[in-house]
Amino acid sequence: MNTLPIIIAAIASIPTGDPALDPPNVIVDAGPEYADEARIWQGIPGIERAENGRLWATWYSGGPTEGIWNYVLLYTSDDDGQSWTQKRIVHPDGIVRAFDPALWTDPLGRLWLFWSQGYGGDKNPTAVSNIWDGRAGVWAMVTESPGDEDPDWSAPRRLCNGVLMNKPTVTSTGAWLLPAALWRVAPNPDHAFHLTEEAGANVVGSRDNGGTWTRYGGARMSNPAFDEHMVVERGDGSLWMLLRTGRGIGQAVSRDGGQTWGETDPAAFSPLPSARFFLRRLASGKLLFVRHNPSDGKTRSHLTAFLSGDDGATWEGGLMVDERSGVSYPDGVETKDGRIYLIYDYSRYKERDILMAVFTEEDIMAGSFTSDAARERVLINKATGELP
Repeated sequence: MNTLPIIIAAIASIPTGDPALDPPNVIVDAGPEYADEARIWQGIPGIERAENGRLWATWYSGGPTEGIWNYVLLYTSDDDGQSWTQKRIVHPDGIVRAFDPALWTDPLGRLWLFWSQGYGGDKNPTAVSNIWDGRAGVWAMVTESPGDEDPDWSAPRRLCNGVLMNKPTVTSTGAWLLPAALWRVAPNPDHAFHLTEEAGANVVGSRDNGGTWTRYGGARMSNPAFDEHMVVERGDGSLWMLLRTGRGIGQAVSRDGGQTWGETDPAAFSPLPSARFFLRRLASGKLLFVRHNPSDGKTRSHLTAFLSGDDGATWEGGLMVDERSGVSYPDGVETKDGRIYLIYDYSRYKERDILMAVFTEEDIMAGSFTSDAARERVLINKATGELP
């Protein structure tokens, strides 16, 4: 029997004296303050699917915007996304915020809920310093029974410095790689950490099935913008990283397992809006790439799915998932029968929708939702709190 949850629980129970390094509250029976009608903004979602078909979704909310009020929500569905039930809230105490969650099923079949945690501020809600302390940290809980409606979860454990919002990658050598960024922006002066040597789009690896994690190295781009990077392994064994920049999507290449990143292009896909995208290797061997594709190169609109059969050298198809302005932050998972479940948010401060689309490779190549499995704009959740 795997004892990882027991080990995590023991480590997580040790107090640190630094509130941002202490485990957050994990709320099972949430009160009305976490209900849909109490939330006035929400976004940045992630999705996973258990082998028996149970879906899991996560995103974050809390307060009027990004800041010390933020907490992470975890929902599940046992009817293929027709209805959803709230299961967990991750909410630190005081001025520590939980944000940028992600879901991932590891090679052992365990489901991981990741989130980032750090000090926030409330003096200027529109400033970057309101959401960044210069260190943050990637945290995780794990369950060995993701097919159950209410499985046991390990206690929260801090894995490394930085921010993770995208799924890890498992390489052909067996390494598990976390894309954890240490943003190169000015931190909140009230809680400022200056970890200059770690700044950038980092790769943090594990070779013991997630028991321990070590920072390998990272890429640094000119004109960075929160990174939000993803990594895939190419046919020649190199690692290809795409990351968010101020001009669109940049790229970097590592040929030593993520230790060094020598080949970089800050504008590989440009001009595009500075926003998160989704990149993943499918079972067919093709790469799936979901990104914005607006005619003006600026608007977060026209969320579109593409395929590549040559490791990203060329792209085919073009399925318009959602053309509206305000759609953003896609994340996805593929089933064994080839269905792709994609989650994204729409209009975080007005409509406040968490949405799902289902499609196949054939739909992407056809450029339309034509397969029997295809579904568009499935509503997972809508916050309905009174807008200020």
